[in-house]
Amino acid sequence: MLTQMRRNGLILAGFALAAIVLVMLTQWLTQDRIESQQRSELMTTLNALIPPNQHDNDLYADCTMVSAPEALGLSQPQPVYRSRFNGVPNALALRTTAPDGYSGNINMLVAVDTQGVVQGVRVLSHRETPGLGDKIEIRRDDWILSFDGQSVRGDNDPRWQVRRDGGMFDAFTGATITPRAVVNAVERTVRFANQQRDMLFNAPANCQPQDDQDISGPLSDQVEYNDER
Repeated sequence: MLTQMRRNGLILAGFALAAIVLVMLTQWLTQDRIESQQRSELMTTLNALIPPNQHDNDLYADCTMVSAPEALGLSQPQPVYRSRFNGVPNALALRTTAPDGYSGNINMLVAVDTQGVVQGVRVLSHRETPGLGDKIEIRRDDWILSFDGQSVRGDNDPRWQVRRDGGMFDAFTGATITPRAVVNAVERTVRFANQQRDMLFNAPANCQPQDDQDISGPLSDQVEYNDER
């Protein structure tokens, strides 16, 4: 009986070890493909915010890591992509996070030109409520385009709030927490870009490798329905 139990235990341990090796091997074999896909997705987003006719440098390579938790939402350093044309800086795309979304972090890219005008905002990943908070996604709604062409006036611009709070940005029916979090995060990011523009353009390019940062992961829809009002 005892011998049979040992034998079964060894068989189970063998299966477990084989499974671990198989998972590690699969990850190793697909790593390059995953990294290539992540870079492609990121470049698609960057080029949507800063069109190719506005820059002649490699946005992906011209990137610097910045630690600014109060402005960019996370304690970890975040990437900032620099756009230049004929060597002249003209725009920044900053990875930023709204840590106070209804269901957690909302990760975004915010593009700002050298005049302080928002060129665009895109959500990279989130866990907001499907049918409500997920309207921050460009594929779900055009709400995120309301930031295009906007600027922040000074350190306290009352327009940068949802209309419910007296600002200029719409909220969603049944969901105010999500758009409020996004608006606040974008405003902080734009102010940071305006205040630190020279430092950001002159900082060394040091983002590689960056694949462990979830820069361009798929948007998550695995959230239970909840009313955010």
